[in-house]
Amino acid sequence: MGRIVVTEFVSLDGVIEDPGGAENFKHGGWSFEIARGEEGDKFKLDEAFSSEALLLGRVTYQGFAEAWPSREGEFADKFNNMPKYVVSSTLESPSWSNSTVLGGELEQDVAKLKREVGGRIVVHGSGQLARGLLELDLLDELRLMVFPVILGRGKRLFGESGGKKRLRLADSKAVGDGINILVYSRAV
Repeated sequence: MGRIVVTEFVSLDGVIEDPGGAENFKHGGWSFEIARGEEGDKFKLDEAFSSEALLLGRVTYQGFAEAWPSREGEFADKFNNMPKYVVSSTLESPSWSNSTVLGGELEQDVAKLKREVGGRIVVHGSGQLARGLLELDLLDELRLMVFPVILGRGKRLFGESGGKKRLRLADSKAVGDGINILVYSRAV
């Protein structure tokens, strides 16, 4: 049975918008301004290599599909070769290798995906999708890489929701220049 893992770069004030600088956000690229250090880089590399598949929202998918195919190295090879699933009602012909569009109902599509893919199915970014997975109780693990910066504006990971969600802190550590990695699992 697959496990849905959401991983996010987030500011202290909860902003997840444009950490890489490709979306024309006023503070775009903010995650590159603070060093993750060797331990933070290893965390991200280990996360990629422990993934069986990617599950992405359309906007994140399109950004990744534009960037990753032209990159080289073991990290890029992993991303380019693993199965990718994109949740979208508008994308019809995905161009990135091994990509499948999930255009039905999120709850049913993800439940089916969890049955069919063993191991970790990782969601990078994809704020709207991440919120939907959390709201529908489809999230098995939430990994936050919290950067010591307040952006003051931008799309946030958490907003109004249908109710309280209880999580359990499974791991935490500080890396690089004050970045905190917080790993939460579902509270049973």
